[in-house]
Amino acid sequence: MRTDWPPIVKDPREWTVAPNLVSYDAARAAFSWEAARAELDGLPGGALNIAHEAVGRHARGPLRDRTAILWLGKSGERREISYHELDDLSSRFANVLAGLGVERGERVFALAGRIPELYAAALGTLKYGAVFCPMFSAFGPEPIRQRLGIGDGRVLVTTGTLYERKVAGIRDSLPGLRHVLTVNGEGVDSPAGTLDFGQAMAAAPAGFETAHTRPEDMALLHFTSGTTGKPKGAVHVHEAVVAHHITGKLALDFHDGDVFWCTADPGWVTGTSYGIISPLTNGITMVVDEAEFDADRWYGIIQRERVTVWYTAPTAVRMLMKVGDEAVRDYDLSSVRFMSSVGEPLNPEAVDWGRRVLRLAIHDNWWQTETGGIMLANFRSMDIRPGSMGKPLPGVDAAIVARDPGAGVVEVTDADVEGELALRPGWPSMFRAYLGEDERYRKCFAGGWYLTGDLARRDAAGYYWFVGRGDDVIKSAGHLVGPFEVESSLMEHPAVAEAGVIGKPDPVAGEVVKAFVSLKSGFEATEPLRKELLGFARQRLGPAVAPREIDFLDTLPRTRSGKIMRRLLKARELGLPEGDTSTLETT
Repeated sequence: MRTDWPPIVKDPREWTVAPNLVSYDAARAAFSWEAARAELDGLPGGALNIAHEAVGRHARGPLRDRTAILWLGKSGERREISYHELDDLSSRFANVLAGLGVERGERVFALAGRIPELYAAALGTLKYGAVFCPMFSAFGPEPIRQRLGIGDGRVLVTTGTLYERKVAGIRDSLPGLRHVLTVNGEGVDSPAGTLDFGQAMAAAPAGFETAHTRPEDMALLHFTSGTTGKPKGAVHVHEAVVAHHITGKLALDFHDGDVFWCTADPGWVTGTSYGIISPLTNGITMVVDEAEFDADRWYGIIQRERVTVWYTAPTAVRMLMKVGDEAVRDYDLSSVRFMSSVGEPLNPEAVDWGRRVLRLAIHDNWWQTETGGIMLANFRSMDIRPGSMGKPLPGVDAAIVARDPGAGVVEVTDADVEGELALRPGWPSMFRAYLGEDERYRKCFAGGWYLTGDLARRDAAGYYWFVGRGDDVIKSAGHLVGPFEVESSLMEHPAVAEAGVIGKPDPVAGEVVKAFVSLKSGFEATEPLRKELLGFARQRLGPAVAPREIDFLDTLPRTRSGKIMRRLLKARELGLPEGDTSTLETT
C-alpha cells in the first residue's frame, strides 16, 4: 500500500470559521465529561432526556424558528421544519403513545425511509420515556421479525406499503406487537389491523411534559449484525446524549448557523447519533434527503442548500469516484467547510481524490454501534494522514492491546505494533448491554478495557491505523495480512472502483489472499486486466501479501452502512452458510 501520500493542503475556506478544537493536546488536557454535560440543560432532579436536549430546550429559546430539519422528498418536495414545529410533532407522538397505553421503557420500532414522520416518532418516543429502535426499510420479513422479537417491540411505525409487503405476513408470530401505526398517502386507507399515523397525530394534543428520565435509563436499541445469524441488540441510555453533543462540536466541528448533511439512514447508528441527535442538540439545521444515492442529486443538494458540514460513508465516496471526476465540474461545493466519513476505513486513494477533485479534505473517523459515538477522528485543525482513523477524542482513552496467555490483556506501548484496538470504559455513549445476552456482553471487556474486535496499530505521532477485523485477518504462510491494506493498494489502480479481500484456504500456505473487484465505468473485466491487476498488486505489496486470485464482480456485497461484507464474500466463495444477511444492501 502506498505510504508516500502528499500532505493535505488546507483550502482557505476551511479557516473562515476557527475550528472548535484548535490544539489537540490542550483540548485533551482540559477536557472533562462533567464539563461536557454542563453544556446541556438537563431536567430537574438530575434527570436527562435526549429529546429535551435535542428539541425541547431550543423550541423555548432563541432558536425556536430556526429550521431544524430541511427535508427533501424523492419526488422533489421540500419542507422546512422549525425547532418549534419539531417539538410540537414529537409531543403529539408522545401523546399518541400515552393514548395507546404504552409504558415507559417499552420499545417503539420504526421501519420507514427518511420521511418526516420517522423523526417525529424517534423524538416523541424519547420524550415519552420509551425506547426507540430503528430498522432499515430495506429489511425483509425475517430480519424484521428477529429484531421485533429480540427487542420485544410493542409499537411499530411504518408505511402502509411496507406493512403489507413485509410485516402483515409475520404479525401473528409477534404476539407482543400490540400496535402498528402506518403512514399512508393522502386518501389512502391504512391496512387492516393498523392505525393511521396521520389521523392519530392530528387527534393528539400538542403539549407534553418531557419524561424525567434518569441518565442511565434505556433510550435507544441498535441492532448490529452477527456473524453466525443472530443480530445483537446494543442498549444505549439517555446519558449518551452528552457524547453525541460534544463529539459533534469537536469531531464534526459544528458551529452556530451550520447546514449539516449526514447521508446515513437512521436504521444505522450513524443516522441516529449524527443524523438526528447530535446536530439537533447543537441547534443547527440538518438536511434529510429521502432519495437514495445519485451523484448529480447529491452535488446539487450541496450547492443549492449551501451545506457547510458533510458526513458520509467511504462507500459513497467511492461511488462518487466511480461516476467520474467530470460529474462534479458543473457544481459549486464551496459552501462545504468540513467533510468527514465513517463506516469503514477511508482508503488513501479516496482521500487523495477528495483533495484533487472535490477540493475537500475528507476527515475519516472511527466508531462502532457499541461505542454510540465517534471515538477516533481526524480533527479539522490537524494534518490528515491518509488512511488513518485519527486520534482519540478528548475524554476517550484508546490503546493497542495484546492477549497474553499468562498475563491476560496487555497494553502495547511501542509504535507501529499491530494489536487489538481497546478503549477504557466510561464514556457516556458506551453501550450498557447486549439485550438479553449478558455473557456475550461481559466477553467484550477484559483487563479494564473494552475490546473492540478491530485490529489496528498506533504510529509514533499517536495516529491510529485500521488493520482489519480480528476475524478478517488472513494468515498466509506465516504472514498476517490485513485485508484493508490489500484493498487500498488495488484501489490505486485506475480501473478499480472497489475491492474486497478474503483469505481462501490453501493446503500449503494455510490461506492465500483472494480479491474481488468491481471496475469503474469504461473498463471491461478481461483476462489481460486480471493479470495486470495481479502484477500491479504484487509489485506494490510483494508476493507474500498480494492476492493470488482476483475475481470481477459488478458490485460487492455491503451493508447499508457501507461496509464491504468480507465474510459474505468468503461464505459464497467456499459454499458456507451466509449467516445474518439482514443488513445487506443488495442481494
